[in-house]
Amino acid sequence: MWEAIKGWFDPRELRSVGSRPDYRFSLANERTFLAWLRTGLALIAGGLAAAQFLPRLPLAHLREVIAVALLLLGATVAVRAVDHWARTERAIRLDEELPASRFPAVLALVVALGALVLVAVVLARALG
Repeated sequence: MWEAIKGWFDPRELRSVGSRPDYRFSLANERTFLAWLRTGLALIAGGLAAAQFLPRLPLAHLREVIAVALLLLGATVAVRAVDHWARTERAIRLDEELPASRFPAVLALVVALGALVLVAVVLARALG
């Protein structure tokens, strides 16, 4: 695991693998990485906004749970983004199949479940 993390910060190691790819593929990989990073930053901003601006909710500490969940999810997305970028770049250089990941589906389910919880909270507050 530490070798993988070390590889994130050492572009020479990544460039020593395989052959030089078409730059368009590397740039597309980088754009995807930046899109994931924007998603992580948006989740972190949402967590900070929830902590600062949400009013008290019917359940004790629900606001803090929402904020911490968004902050942790944002951090997870950022770390996952760099790991996926490195694995994809390596696969491109080695002319291998791109790495498959369940993370987008898991992230979509977590976001959808979070939205459903918030809908329940909003309805409980409006009706109760």
